[in-house]
Amino acid sequence: MSSVIFVGAGPRAAHLNTRRGAAAIARADIVVWAASLVHPDVLQHARPDAEVVDSSQLPMEGVLPLYERAAREGLVVARIHSGDPALWGAVGEQVTECRRLGIDVEIIPGVSAFTALAAAEQLELTVPEVNQSVILTRLEGGKTPMPDGESVRAFAGHGSTMAIFLSAARSKQLQDELLVGGYPPDTPVVVGYQITWPDELIVRCTVGTLEETTKAHRLWKHTLFLVGRGLAAHGDAHTTRSHLYHPGHFHGFRRADRAARRELKGSG
Repeated sequence: MSSVIFVGAGPRAAHLNTRRGAAAIARADIVVWAASLVHPDVLQHARPDAEVVDSSQLPMEGVLPLYERAAREGLVVARIHSGDPALWGAVGEQVTECRRLGIDVEIIPGVSAFTALAAAEQLELTVPEVNQSVILTRLEGGKTPMPDGESVRAFAGHGSTMAIFLSAARSKQLQDELLVGGYPPDTPVVVGYQITWPDELIVRCTVGTLEETTKAHRLWKHTLFLVGRGLAAHGDAHTTRSHLYHPGHFHGFRRADRAARRELKGSG
């Protein structure tokens, strides 16, 4: 039976592809990948006789004939996406076309660049009583219009941790929007380029020096920004510990220590 499997291959490096994703690539008759975004090592999972198509220079109309042929001939297509297919991957419109063609669809999640960057820097993005929300977004004014009410400036007003994609080429505008939105100039920023690739670059700065740092390293694509005061909270003596692992916390698999429970309840 014909099918299209959307594989989240992780943040560019082949070793962060999942076992499920590798297995999907291995059974595919046609493997579609973007050389501009996905490391070629991912193709090591493809069968020797598989048809491999580089989609980096193809519009959607160039990929759809492959899905149409798969529907006619009962083929399996593995469509490899960088990161996770749910984020900025144009998966929705592809799924619509597959359903129109009567093709089975499977989506295999992948590691997103923002979690890979956090892991590389040994960061927790949801620090108790500092940040409990993470906003994934990009700077408005790019190729795809942003809906009304969605802007970096508006999101900055929440003071939450932000992961900002697809915005390095306009670092001055990004810095200005973050500042006007309410982040203090000394708010920590982690800048990640080509995360998990051999030429990976990770630098730290602040919102007030974001433009200067980005331009100094000549970053304009494949770059991600993590922003928020929680990025500097690790090891802070004033940071409240998580209740989840406190001996006074209980759940279906663990009883609370009574003394610790009283202490926890007393702390609010």
